[in-house]
Amino acid sequence: MATFRVSSLSLLPFLLLALAAAVEGAGDERSTFIVHVQPQGSHVFGTADDRKAWYNSFLPENVRLLHAYHHVASGFAVRLTRRELDKMSAMPGFVAAVPDRVYKLHTTHTPRFLGLDARQGGRNYSAGSGDGVIIGVLDSGVTPDHPSFSGDGMPAPPAKWKGRCDFNGRSVCNNKLIGARVFDTAAGAGNGTTSTGAPLSPIDEDGHGTHTSSTAAGAVVPGAQVLGQGRGTASGIAPRAHVAMYKVCGLEDCTSADILAGIDAAVADGCDIISMSLGGPSLPYPEDSIAVGTFAAAEKGIFVSMSAGNSGPNYTTLSNEAPWMLTVAASTMDRLISTRVRLGNGLYFDGESVSQPDAASTVFYPLVYAGASSTPDAQFCGNGSLDGFDVKGKIVVCERGNDVGRIDKGAEVVRAGGVGMILANQAIDGFSTIADVHFLPASHVSYHAGDAIMNYIKSAARPMAQIMFRGTVLGTSPAPAITSFSSRGPSMQNPGILKPDITGPGVSVLAAWPFQVGPPSLAGEHSGPTFNFESGTSMSAPHLSGIAALIKSKHPDWSPAAIKSAIMTTADSTDRSGMPITDEKGTAADLFALGAGHVDLDKAMNPGLVYDISPADYIGFLCGMYTGKEVSVIARRAVDCSAVKVIPDRLLNYPSISIAFPSSWNPMTPMMVTRKVTNVGEAPAVYYPQFDLPENAMNVTVMPSSLRFTEANQVKVYKVIVWPRTSGDEVVVQGALRWVSDKHTVRSPISVAFAGH
Repeated sequence: MATFRVSSLSLLPFLLLALAAAVEGAGDERSTFIVHVQPQGSHVFGTADDRKAWYNSFLPENVRLLHAYHHVASGFAVRLTRRELDKMSAMPGFVAAVPDRVYKLHTTHTPRFLGLDARQGGRNYSAGSGDGVIIGVLDSGVTPDHPSFSGDGMPAPPAKWKGRCDFNGRSVCNNKLIGARVFDTAAGAGNGTTSTGAPLSPIDEDGHGTHTSSTAAGAVVPGAQVLGQGRGTASGIAPRAHVAMYKVCGLEDCTSADILAGIDAAVADGCDIISMSLGGPSLPYPEDSIAVGTFAAAEKGIFVSMSAGNSGPNYTTLSNEAPWMLTVAASTMDRLISTRVRLGNGLYFDGESVSQPDAASTVFYPLVYAGASSTPDAQFCGNGSLDGFDVKGKIVVCERGNDVGRIDKGAEVVRAGGVGMILANQAIDGFSTIADVHFLPASHVSYHAGDAIMNYIKSAARPMAQIMFRGTVLGTSPAPAITSFSSRGPSMQNPGILKPDITGPGVSVLAAWPFQVGPPSLAGEHSGPTFNFESGTSMSAPHLSGIAALIKSKHPDWSPAAIKSAIMTTADSTDRSGMPITDEKGTAADLFALGAGHVDLDKAMNPGLVYDISPADYIGFLCGMYTGKEVSVIARRAVDCSAVKVIPDRLLNYPSISIAFPSSWNPMTPMMVTRKVTNVGEAPAVYYPQFDLPENAMNVTVMPSSLRFTEANQVKVYKVIVWPRTSGDEVVVQGALRWVSDKHTVRSPISVAFAGH
């Protein structure tokens, strides 16, 4: 999506052509734009009302603002015709107009798996469990009456809190859920009300926001379960942190104008952490309102945790890749909601499903492959695809994918008369399975299991199968493992920044839910608070938001970059059995899937060294990518990049290292990166470097040969020098540099792309 600027008359034809593409229909049809403006000279606004009045001066008659941005953007959201925008673009102070975009929510026993224990007294951190930290969640709303948002035993929010609770007169906020606001213009009439005049409500009608916010900071709730599975005590990662909900999404979509307004409010209200589990395609940062808004948040000391996206396992599929964000991939945990498929020939294959009724567990049924139907794409069991195909009284094998929801496939089998479903992965999903609440007895199995099952169907005269239910199984391996849907790097916008940053639990995560789940017939069998299993990087991002809150509570003076560094440099690259973390294929996951690894909270609390980044560093980084006018959109002020020290992406003081040799690079010239580390551990201390790299893969050195610290907060600089390969095919070499002291290991992932010769 283009960004429209009028910096000279020579750009005007481009502006008009681009607007013609962006605004469909006649010139009188209005579309929403985010308009970036900047005052001329050194004008300073005394109040927010003064700034808003200035924004209004840009508007045509009878047009009003949708949102006025005060803290994270210099501008406003407004609905304009093409003609109106043409006229506005010629006004003094106009910088750019970006068409409103639609973003999607990233969803399709966790605390214990992360080394936490939700039992009373089970945590042993001097700063408690997120005490005094406010997590702002931008999502689909919240369910305030759920016990995960109980304020019992919670302290009052910090004095800096300035937010409000917009539940239409209901006094449902408390010391846990301290704020709830709505920025969903698609649901309203543009004045904070619905089309019928009723006030908009932050109540969650989707479930996504309730799930993510309770994952980050939900209260301790005994007796959590979903249809009898996953029984235990539910707790957010930071159960003593406060939650503020900013409803920026409807049932499916979120717009960039609303998201930017939500970020603006979270900054103004006093949030310490911003958690977002939504995203869209990769865009240049001046055109990406999430990148613009979160830059300002990070500049003001607010940590931002973002989901990486659910478009894996293909490369370059990331959302939310700016370096001031923590970009979170998704991996499994050591728990399965286990099922077993037994075939008529005696072979059996393990799978997953939350729905585990008594029926069909001991009886063999005829087995049929949906793809045997003559209907195109019937193997994916889409709506109506099984019409005319005899599945009555049979277990049906459906293939995963083709944009048909996993649960929807089971609904089609039920509609057509089937009694059970085996959901088989395609090759691209490998071993990655998910526990869902299906409409019927079901088992989600791996690609290899599905392939064997379909070969059996082809070879047997009368194929039969049964689905057995094994309940909740803990301590499974491998765990964690990167799941197939988790989006992958490298970053499209900045290849010199290795993304994603980290991985966290994002598969079959149990958390609060507004509604009873499962078939209505089971509603009375499992009483108590409602929870649900959900999967997606939507689920992994709030885990890291909670982790950041715990670190922030212990180290309130640490910058967002320092907290990110602590999380990344202490992460585990091995699974619970000590083997390399694997991906959906069962092979060692690369850094474009894994990032720095799986978060290790105990180590992150005391990382030894951190890589810090100042806001000025980000400006230098941005000036290496964009013009001064483009950078000014992000910086909210005029930027002259010719007067700024430009920082190439590989030289930003990031906790990981990414280098790409272009084909034109002189084969006799090495490439060098520099990094600065700050001692936040003991002093004196000496750190020695160690490389973890494939043998003979590349020629690399580090200088100096040790880092010696004599006092706290002392800063040291080191250089990594990599020589290009003089021959061979294009290749990417990945590994890590570890700085090791007597008490700490500070690990930075390294990815080097060599051009072919």
